[in-house]
Amino acid sequence: MTQGYPKPWQSYQKQLELLMARGMAVTDPPKALEFLERIGYYRLSGYWFAFRERTELCCPVIRQGAKRPTKTKPTRIPLDNFKPGTTFQNAVDLYVFDKKLRLLVMDALERIEIALRVDISHGLGKHEKFAYLRPELFHESFSTQLDGQTGLTKHHVWLGKHAALINRSNEDFIRHNKEKYGLPLAVWVACEVWDFGTLSMLYAGMTEADQDAISQEYGISNGRIFASWLRSLNYLRNVCAHHSRLWNRNIVDQPKLPPKEQTPAFSAFHDDPHRRARPFMLLCITQHLMKVINPSSSWGKRMKALLENDFPNLAHLGLRLDGMGWESTKTGRNATGKQKVSGNKKPLSNLCAEAHQPTGAVLLAIIKAGDTSSITPPYARTRKPRTARFGAFLLPLAPVRSGSCPPIASSGWPAVPDPSRHAKWTAGSPGLPGSAC
Repeated sequence: MTQGYPKPWQSYQKQLELLMARGMAVTDPPKALEFLERIGYYRLSGYWFAFRERTELCCPVIRQGAKRPTKTKPTRIPLDNFKPGTTFQNAVDLYVFDKKLRLLVMDALERIEIALRVDISHGLGKHEKFAYLRPELFHESFSTQLDGQTGLTKHHVWLGKHAALINRSNEDFIRHNKEKYGLPLAVWVACEVWDFGTLSMLYAGMTEADQDAISQEYGISNGRIFASWLRSLNYLRNVCAHHSRLWNRNIVDQPKLPPKEQTPAFSAFHDDPHRRARPFMLLCITQHLMKVINPSSSWGKRMKALLENDFPNLAHLGLRLDGMGWESTKTGRNATGKQKVSGNKKPLSNLCAEAHQPTGAVLLAIIKAGDTSSITPPYARTRKPRTARFGAFLLPLAPVRSGSCPPIASSGWPAVPDPSRHAKWTAGSPGLPGSAC
């Protein structure tokens, strides 16, 4: 079986010579060899793949006996040779940028995962301390519908994942609860070993009422939409955790979007399939949740700085940040430099300046802190002030500083919490720990 594999093993020197023969300029061969030895040819190839020449437009080949599709999408087939001006350093710079991007995304997803543990365990715990074991407390599609191949419900599958996480945990608090109280563990204890995928799967199986109660805390009225967000963020988390290429990844399982009137700052994504299939949309969702969990978070500003300052100059190869769905949102221009027009026939870069409410200019709306008192999202009137949670502490959220453009609907949160709910916290109370995050 293995004899049919056509590609032979190559030394690092041979790998470098192959790249040079295909048109890649290598200005520092010893340094390039070090990168091949440390990072690997195959991993770097995911970054220089975008530098390869392409054929002219061609239609896909339909195999004999296959059903002819009703629609065919012309494409360009990548060739072995590189575009003129390609250097080895271009690939390394793009790799380094992508690494920084993944680390920054993981920083936010950690905060989101911890907050979700509290939200889900608190919501289920009010029903019963072992609620996660009770199928009647979940949606019937999760708890009673059997898979045709395995004969198991999704709840059965989830319980298997939960048991594996409990069994392999070496945490002292898990050991303490097992020894003192035995199994099963209360939901507020068990949740501390659930990973993002476990949380996402369990939330997707909750009743619509329980889902809505949690999603509304994040400014999303429909819990099913929020479930799709968590599923997509779990995918994003896995890409980052496994050190996979992120910057221009195609998002196949795209999250659902709330109605335009509910979250105007996401309206640009409704009209542009390219942006919906690119990572920038998931970054916007991440920022939306971060501003709920901690309105004083600087994560959005750090992401903006990374995208603007650290993305390598690859314009000579036809590569810009619109590969992430970013640049067209930022400037209203596509990769060729031509003005892009959204469904309302206005450049996206002008939208935020023309209205007081957040609009399709996601770049501006997501990054710049604004005066939330001037924003009245549809769900703001029914919301209660939220507190940021760190372990056993409940800390009042810091106010959002004013700026030239409102944040991404500010997630519907009041600028200053109700002091009567946090009487023991005075004006001189210390700020949030790790408030730079």
